[in-house]
Amino acid sequence: MSRIEVVRGSELGAGDSTQGITRKRAFESEGAIISQSKVAPGVVSGWHHHGTRQLYGFIVSGQLQLEYLLKGNEIADLSAGDFFHIPAGLVHRDLNPSRDHELIVVNILVGSGPAVINVEAPSRGD
Repeated sequence: MSRIEVVRGSELGAGDSTQGITRKRAFESEGAIISQSKVAPGVVSGWHHHGTRQLYGFIVSGQLQLEYLLKGNEIADLSAGDFFHIPAGLVHRDLNPSRDHELIVVNILVGSGPAVINVEAPSRGD
């Protein structure tokens, strides 16, 4: 019989980086990566996407604004307790609107390929 695997917060491994986001991995298996992201107060991350992977997330603490472009500039506002999904290939950036509190997110990446692809700022088409 298999054992329950536990990874303590102090044991998280280094994750893929994007300017402004500190990522640490808890688990990685075929088709899934479970990680923690932290964004310091007032920080706006670099633009990135998750390749062919779907990203599912849960806001542990703080507030998150996800900025992306569709028919114009879009922002998804999230708070502690909220879940979200970022479709594969959607270019976005993470914003912590709080000037006082760190943002902590648990991420589940599903699929294969690179976990993070950092890109230049997208054209806004204005």
